Amino acid sequence: MGGAQGLGAAADHAADSVVAALLAASALLAGISERVLGEFDRRTTLTQFRTLAVLSRGNINLSRLASELGVNVSTAMRSIDRLIGFGYAAREENPHSRREVVLCLTPDGKRFVDLVVERRRSEIARLLARMSAQAVGELVTSLDAFVAAGGKSGVLAGRPA
Repeated sequence: MGGAQGLGAAADHAADSVVAALLAASALLAGISERVLGEFDRRTTLTQFRTLAVLSRGNINLSRLASELGVNVSTAMRSIDRLIGFGYAAREENPHSRREVVLCLTPDGKRFVDLVVERRRSEIARLLARMSAQAVGELVTSLDAFVAAGGKSGVLAGRPA
C-alpha cells in the first residue's frame, strides 16, 4: 500500500512542478506582452489588446465580442469605447443589416496590432535562440499536446495574437 501512496505523491509532485513551470512561462509571456505594449502605447492594457486581437480577425458585433472575450457586454463596451478613443477601433453599420452595428479595427489599430505581434514574436524568438534545438523541439511537442488537451476539455485554446 505504501508503494501506491508513494507513486501518487510522486505523480502529484510532478504535476505540481509542471503547473509551476507553466505558470512561470505564462508570467514570462505576459511580461513580454506588457513590455512590448508599453513600447508602442502605454495607454493600452493587455485586456484591451485582447479585444484588438479579436477585432483583427474581422468585424464583429458587440455580443459576439463579449462572448469571444469571455466577459459581459458592458465590460466589452467599456473596452471598445476606450479603444475608439485611442483611434484603434470603430463602430460601423453592418452592410448586410443596417440595424446592426459592427466593431472593427481602424488602420491605426491594425498597424498597432501588427507591430505588437511582430515585436512579441521577435522577443520570443530571441529567447528560443538561447535554447538547444532539441529543447525547442520538445517544447513545441509539449505545448502542442497541452493546447490539444485544452481543446479536448472544452477550454478554448488561445489564438495567437
